[in-house]
Amino acid sequence: EFQQVQESAAKKTVETSTGGEMVKIVMNGKQQMISLTIDPEILKMNDAVMLQDLVLGAVNQAVKASQDMMAEEMGKLTGSLGSLASMFNK
Repeated sequence: EFQQVQESAAKKTVETSTGGEMVKIVMNGKQQMISLTIDPEILKMNDAVMLQDLVLGAVNQAVKASQDMMAEEMGKLTGSLGSLASMFNK
């Protein structure tokens, strides 16, 4: 069951964005980036430092969101195991 929950959660995705959605990241539960979308308008600004900051921020947010999602999924499993264990400790 543990492996099934891990595999299922790994297939789920999270999406984050920065700069008013000028940079968007989609990441799966394995912390693999599935897509990176950059609004063409930001490229017209010719501000490499700002773009780097926005991409870095979006990636960091996506990693955190993916980790949180995986922790929540694993928590569901360990929570049900805790309930099961308490039945045997009576």
